[in-house]
Amino acid sequence: MKRFDGKVALVTGGRSGIGQAIVRRLRDEGARVFTAQRGVDTEAEGIKADFTDVTSPDSVVAEVVSRAERLDVLVNNAGTMQESRIEDLGVRDWQRCLAVNLTAPFLMIRAALPHLRKRGGSIVNIGSLEGLGANPGHAAYCASKAGLHGLTRAVAVDHASEGIHCNSVAPGWIDTNLNHEFIESMPDPATFRRDLARIHPVGRTGAPEDVAALVAFLAAEESGFITGQTYVVDGGRLAKLSLP
Repeated sequence: MKRFDGKVALVTGGRSGIGQAIVRRLRDEGARVFTAQRGVDTEAEGIKADFTDVTSPDSVVAEVVSRAERLDVLVNNAGTMQESRIEDLGVRDWQRCLAVNLTAPFLMIRAALPHLRKRGGSIVNIGSLEGLGANPGHAAYCASKAGLHGLTRAVAVDHASEGIHCNSVAPGWIDTNLNHEFIESMPDPATFRRDLARIHPVGRTGAPEDVAALVAFLAAEESGFITGQTYVVDGGRLAKLSLP
């Protein structure tokens, strides 16, 4: 008997990176998994969605329930990053970042709640280490992820009595294709990669599977007494004090 046998999960942004690792982990543990994103997902049951459109969340959830007749797990993973200093950050770019990273998860949760409460479901929001700290030029991203951590607590408080538990995961540096491309764009990728490993007490950066393992635990019934929490997955980076 697998942890998610008979369960239906929906993962936004599940076509690549952390989302893809979550999809594979949930599926390997028995879940029927749907994904929602702009691109076509050839690996899971994909649904096309534009999360800057406020009507998308309702449509996505309705399609999952229409096809699977239930929804047990929601993972809000889709996200975007806007790099700009405050003075150069336009309102449109600010609003787009918040729309995808914060408003869309709120709307996904709102659409999913009537279905999750039928059997007692779980919600896992993928926040970020930058919801707790900040890198330069990431004002909109930091604000959106901090807001998502706050939304997690609010949902947990409001809906725990209905058997729904809601937590968030705050990944640090994870080896996704996007981050690999960023490293290769550096003048000296080898040195950058070495220095990056040094800021992590565990001596390495994270893998998408590191995040997926925690998400699977938080989505499972065994974590039913855990709610309203944000779990950092960063190899000890945040715990380490900087050197002079």
